[in-house]
Amino acid sequence: MPPPETESGFSLTVPREAHGARLDLFLSETLQSRALSRERIKRAIREGDVLVNSGRCTKPNTKVAHGMRIQVLLNPEPSSLVAEDSPIRVLYSDEHLVVLDKQPGLTVHPCPSCPSGTLVHRLLHHFPELAQQEGFRPGIVHRLDKDTSGIIVVALTEESRLALSHAFAERDTYKEYLALTHGVPSPDSGTVDAPVGRHPTYKVKMAVVPPEQGGRNARSDYRVLHADKAAGYALVAVRIHTGRTHQIRVHMSHLGHPLWGDATYGGSAPKDSPAARLANRQMLHAWRLHFTHPVTGEQMRFFCPPPQDFSALAIALASRMQRVVLTGMPGCGKSSLLRLMEEAGYPVWTADGIVHTLYSPGGDGWRFLRGRYGDRFAPADGAVDRRALFDAMRESASVRKEVEACVHPLVRHDLHTFWAAHAQDPAAVAEVPLFLESGWREDADILVGVRCPRETRATRLTAGRGWDGDMLAVMESWQWAEDDKMAACDIVVDNGGTPEALASNAHILAESLEKRRNAARNAMAERLASLWETAPPA
Repeated sequence: MPPPETESGFSLTVPREAHGARLDLFLSETLQSRALSRERIKRAIREGDVLVNSGRCTKPNTKVAHGMRIQVLLNPEPSSLVAEDSPIRVLYSDEHLVVLDKQPGLTVHPCPSCPSGTLVHRLLHHFPELAQQEGFRPGIVHRLDKDTSGIIVVALTEESRLALSHAFAERDTYKEYLALTHGVPSPDSGTVDAPVGRHPTYKVKMAVVPPEQGGRNARSDYRVLHADKAAGYALVAVRIHTGRTHQIRVHMSHLGHPLWGDATYGGSAPKDSPAARLANRQMLHAWRLHFTHPVTGEQMRFFCPPPQDFSALAIALASRMQRVVLTGMPGCGKSSLLRLMEEAGYPVWTADGIVHTLYSPGGDGWRFLRGRYGDRFAPADGAVDRRALFDAMRESASVRKEVEACVHPLVRHDLHTFWAAHAQDPAAVAEVPLFLESGWREDADILVGVRCPRETRATRLTAGRGWDGDMLAVMESWQWAEDDKMAACDIVVDNGGTPEALASNAHILAESLEKRRNAARNAMAERLASLWETAPPA
């Protein structure tokens, strides 16, 4: 509870958990509800307006001790609050109290850094009776951080203020918050029982610190409501049993899962990412509040879904880049389809292009072949002789397996690098002829097969690459049968016709990919909407 006022200021006794704290810090935290800034308290100490065990103390850094009696001979300045006509969202009101859904970015009550434009100023306009209460926090019995949204109750009468202040001080209320965390807490439910106090180095922060260093008892229960490990986030409900400054933010960061958007406690989003544009506050929302009505004794229960930015960020995090892989038999037109997708604006990658780089002089593939076979395939002054290598692989299964065992991991690593480089794009497209045969299915979200009749493929390969029937047969023997390959694909694009027909099919493919992305976003939005309404209290 706030310290009692006397005619000469405030009188208080140092509790056990504050033992060892600096006098100015202890008083600024204890008297924060009285609109007394730390600088004003320091000035009061230096000017002799603070008594410690009935003696004047003029050093702000004096350490307080358990049981020490302190008098502050300083009254708060008279209120000069002016009502402001700005909107508030009322969930419930009667003659005794009002329950609100506070928007993010709104400071609850005036302070030296925010003397106007607060929730209190708005409340005075909508509920003029609050002006009858003294001080800079009329009706405020608990508070939310500026950037925390959600439910807050305000007392409209002095009787209700005293009763509700007592209920919150004695923890006779149920408060549960919704947090969007970096990573997924494990286990999926638990308790954080760790004292919270002023950070020993960065005074603007709180931290988990031992009691002997000023840490005060703090307990939070959490439970994971929705988790997406691949996207790196979780929606977590947190019930607090104590009300320490920044308690949830500190406790979740202490677990290694800071809140998205919370730069103070390590939750910043990567720069230039969609999340960075959406996570412009700590993602914390007071979504459940239960208390006993101070006059009627009725059990009051309130629930409020989070604002739109919560869902928008969760959907953005879940909407990972769509990894699209094109595959098919030799000569089916994968490269032609890849070029069309590039013209449509998709980032593209080709396995054959990477192999060409690997086989260039000094490339990793060139180095392997030269180290293993000398000048046989990789001359010192030139690129890998791919025809000679092909002939050797055709004649010897062991040579083929050895080369594939070296080259395929290098190609796959480059594919992963490509996906990572375009993680912020809606989709990216890679052409990988032996994708299924290499066992890389987990590396694609959408596998697109390009189908083309064998006669047409043979004609194209003869005209374009000089392949004969024997070479085509060998290349096909190293791959799955076409019917099996197409059956394993999510989408099949026909390329048995003209270039114009393929261009039309590429457009249809692009539309299909976009529809799948939109469907995934819509499904996530519905999942969240259902979660807001059905998640039971802890």
